[in-house]
Amino acid sequence: MNDNFTNEFFGIGIQNGKTPENLGVPCRSAQNLGASFIFTIGNRYAKQACDTHNAVKSMPYFHYDTFEDFFNNIPKGARLVGVELAKEAVPLETFNHPRRCVYLLGAEDHGLSNQAIEKSHFLVKFQSQLSLNVSVDSSIVMYDRGIDKPRV
Repeated sequence: MNDNFTNEFFGIGIQNGKTPENLGVPCRSAQNLGASFIFTIGNRYAKQACDTHNAVKSMPYFHYDTFEDFFNNIPKGARLVGVELAKEAVPLETFNHPRRCVYLLGAEDHGLSNQAIEKSHFLVKFQSQLSLNVSVDSSIVMYDRGIDKPRV
């Protein structure tokens, strides 16, 4: 691990996931790509078959009923990074990830809530012809974070 990346952490989660299957792959990817914790807001799902490493039991998993509950419990000093196809979002390809942050993704059909967009410290998006499944989006974001580039 690069010494510049010590004392860093990140968590990743989904707001109002559309289906239970959307949780398994992000959990497995989170465990493999260095996430410190995973979470859901709104809909809560049990362990999924595609989470073959049982990440939900191998790393901290938090559930929040509302966005307010989640936002009030973000780790101190962490920045909220919303992943959203919004006009004001910056390209993930050029984004310098915060040292300590929480990534929040929305469901494919509704995206992030307006409240989540407004409260995000950063909004990021990446090039795609059409909307991708949230499980794919989360893996791309975590992979990009793992690339050795500057942190803010």
